[in-house]
Amino acid sequence: MEIDKKKVQTQEETGELAPMDQVEERVDAEMKKLEGQAKQQVADALQDERLSREGERLQKEGERELKEAKDR
Repeated sequence: MEIDKKKVQTQEETGELAPMDQVEERVDAEMKKLEGQAKQQVADALQDERLSREGERLQKEGERELKEAKDR
């Protein structure tokens, strides 16, 4: 059985991400979420409102990116 090279479509042609790229997106999003949580905890201990807001922003951004990565 031979593969007809004219009928083969690459992931690039279909716009589909490789499984490794999909995992990488989820890992990056999880790391951003965890970084945000850590910054918030440090900010709470230091009573630093600016750092707390940054941590909250990172956490929300990570959660949003994680949701988008799962939906793909």
